[in-house]
Amino acid sequence: MISKLLNFLSYENIYLLANWGVIPFWLLLITAPRNIITNIFVHSVVPSIFLSAAYVLIAYNIFLNDNILDAFELYRGLEGLYTMFSNESFLLIFWLHFLAISLFIGAWIARDSEKYAIPKFFLIISLILTYFTGPIGFVLYWLVRIFFAKKIDLND
Repeated sequence: MISKLLNFLSYENIYLLANWGVIPFWLLLITAPRNIITNIFVHSVVPSIFLSAAYVLIAYNIFLNDNILDAFELYRGLEGLYTMFSNESFLLIFWLHFLAISLFIGAWIARDSEKYAIPKFFLIISLILTYFTGPIGFVLYWLVRIFFAKKIDLND
């Protein structure tokens, strides 16, 4: 049974499951950021556990099948990054990293917007941009937050 599961969890299937799997979490953040279901599923460790499990599985496969030191190509310049991303296991592990961090930031934005009574319109725009572009959505939210909080707080 475990071998069937591992055979099913090809890199392509992990990619599809992760991409489609985060969408319900994002929809909950966008449509019902303060709902108890959102609190249980999105503001908890649930999405992190799933994405981390996939991350660990791929890291283990990299350890077994690839040269783990190839990850250091990342620090040799843009060409090294391009070379590293040509390996689908490294590309997928970085994509999972992006999905996990973007969702974490999105959940933080939703919680923080409640604290400063930021209108839902700005929250939705920030969350959609965070889903698609990560840092751009976060920066937009931070600028909106400055306006509504009436202060610049760099330690929150």
